[in-house]
Amino acid sequence: MICYRCGSTLTESEFCPECGENVALYKKVISLSNVYYNDGLQKATVRNLSGAINSLQHSIKLNKNNIEARNLLGLVYYEVGEVVPALCEWVISKNLQTSDNHADDYMEELRNNPTHLDVVNQSVRKYNVALRYCEEGSLDVAVIQLKKILQSNPNFLAAHQLLGLLYLNNGSYSKAKKELTRALRIDNGSTKTRFYLQEAEKMLSPDDDDDKTVKERSETGDVIEYRSGNDTIIQPVHSMQPKGTVSLISVFIGIVLGLLAAIFLVLPAKIQDINDEASARIAAISEEGDLKSSLLQENQNTVNDLNDQIADLQATIESYSENDVTVEAMNELMAAVDVYIQTPNDTKSIAQHMDLVNMDKISESASEEFSALYGTMMELVGPTLSDYYYKLGYKAYTSQDYDSAITDLAKSYGYDNTNEPALYFLGSAYYENGDYDKAKKAYNEVMSLFPDTKYANNAETKIAEINNLEE
Repeated sequence: MICYRCGSTLTESEFCPECGENVALYKKVISLSNVYYNDGLQKATVRNLSGAINSLQHSIKLNKNNIEARNLLGLVYYEVGEVVPALCEWVISKNLQTSDNHADDYMEELRNNPTHLDVVNQSVRKYNVALRYCEEGSLDVAVIQLKKILQSNPNFLAAHQLLGLLYLNNGSYSKAKKELTRALRIDNGSTKTRFYLQEAEKMLSPDDDDDKTVKERSETGDVIEYRSGNDTIIQPVHSMQPKGTVSLISVFIGIVLGLLAAIFLVLPAKIQDINDEASARIAAISEEGDLKSSLLQENQNTVNDLNDQIADLQATIESYSENDVTVEAMNELMAAVDVYIQTPNDTKSIAQHMDLVNMDKISESASEEFSALYGTMMELVGPTLSDYYYKLGYKAYTSQDYDSAITDLAKSYGYDNTNEPALYFLGSAYYENGDYDKAKKAYNEVMSLFPDTKYANNAETKIAEINNLEE
C-alpha cells in the first residue's frame, strides 16, 4: 500500500515512515474497498450481477484508484447489455492507469469488432423506442420491438425484464414466466426480475399447462356414465326400437320429414357457415390492415430514431476522438521529457513532441498530474523553444515567407509570453500578409503588455498606418 501524500510504501505502522502522516483511517478505507471488490468478484462468479454491480460501485466509491474493481464493473455492465456504462468505466480506468491495464484489451476488442458494437448500439436505441411505445400506449408494437432486440442482443437484461412485464400486463403469464426465467439466467440476483417472476407464478394455476380432458367411463346397469372434467354424462345402454312392421305411410312420412329437415335445419346451417366464413375473412383483412398501419408507424418511428442515432453516434465518435487525443498528448509529453533527460540540447526533437501537446483541447480531461508535469516542462524548456521558433520565424519574415513566419512566431510567443520581439514581428507578418485585423490585435497586445518600449512605439505607428489604409 502506498501513502496518499508522499507516495512511499507503507508499513504496519499507523504513520507513514517517510512523511509521518497518520494513515490509519486511509488503510481502513482501502481495505474496505478491497473487501467490496472481493464480494463483487464472488457475486459475479455465480452470476449475481446486480449484487456484483452494487458491491463494485461501493468499492470504487471508497477508492477511485481501485483499477481491478473498475475494470470488473465494466465487464459486468457489458454482460447485462449496458455497453455505454462499461466504456465509461474502462476509459476512466485508462486515464487513471495508462500502462499495464486490462481496460486497453477490452476497448481494443470492441474497436476490432465494430459490427458487434453497432448491434449493441442499435439495441439500446430500439429499447428506447420500445419505452416510448409503452408511454404512448402502443404495447403490441413495443412487444414486437423488444423481440427484435433480443434476437440480436440476447443478453440485454433490461429488454428481457420489460418484455416480461408487458406479457404480465396483457395476461400472457406463461410467456412472462419464460421470459423472466431467461432474464434470471443472465442475472440471478436481480430483485426486479424475481419480483416480476413471483407475480407471474401467482397468476398461473396448476392446470394451466394441461389442456387435456380426462374422461372416465363406468358402466352400471342400463346406463353408461362418462366423466369429462367436473361434468358427468349419463347415457342409456339400450335405445328404444320400434316394434312391428313399418308401414308404407311411415316410410313416406319419414321421407317428407327428412326433406323438411334438410330445408329448415341443414340449409340455415350452411348459410350460417358461409356467413361465418365471410366474417372471418373480413376480420382477417381488418387485422392485416391494422398490422400494416402499425408497421408503417413503426417504420416512421424507426426513421426518426435513425436520425437520432446518427447524431448520437457522431457524439460517440467525437468522445472516442477526444480520448485518443488525450492519450496521444500524454505519450508526446512523456516523449519530450525523455528527450530532455537524455539529450537536453536537442531542442528540435523536444519542440516536435511539445508541439503535439495541445492543452486547449485536453484541459478538461487531463489529470492534475499531467497538468503539473506539462507546467514543469514549460518552465524548463519554454524559453528555449520560444527562442528556437523566434529565430526560425524571423528568418522566414526577412525572406518574405510570411505564412511560415506567422506559424513559427505564434509558437514562439506561445512558449514564452514575455518574448516581446516575437509578438511584434507576428503582428508585422500579419500586416505584410494583408490580415490587418490580426495585425492590429498583435500590435495592441505589444502596446498593452510592453508599454514605453521601442516595439510598442513601432506598433503604435503601424496601427496608425492600418487605420489610414482602412479609411
